[in-house]
Amino acid sequence: MKNVRNLYDDLNWEIATGYPEGTKRKVLRDNDNKGETVLLKLPKGFYMGLHSHITTEQHVVLEGEYQSDGINYPKGSYQVFMSGEEHGPFESKTGALILVIWDAIM
Repeated sequence: MKNVRNLYDDLNWEIATGYPEGTKRKVLRDNDNKGETVLLKLPKGFYMGLHSHITTEQHVVLEGEYQSDGINYPKGSYQVFMSGEEHGPFESKTGALILVIWDAIM
């Protein structure tokens, strides 16, 4: 049977370690270095500095908005960051719900 999750319910949220205080995450897919998909719930006043990853990362803004490099990314925005590409800083004055997808580690 498939693992079905409701993106908008209050189930399966946990503290997002490694992120600013108040950030929560809901894991949708975690396959031991074969990729990961999570929802990140950014709190009001969220700020995360410049960083990079060893895999490609994709963002889809489902609710709210965030700002990065002087650009506003509202609901419906999509971004992709290639492996090793620095991105950020990110901030959200109002909070946001972001779908984040990381590719497999090669």
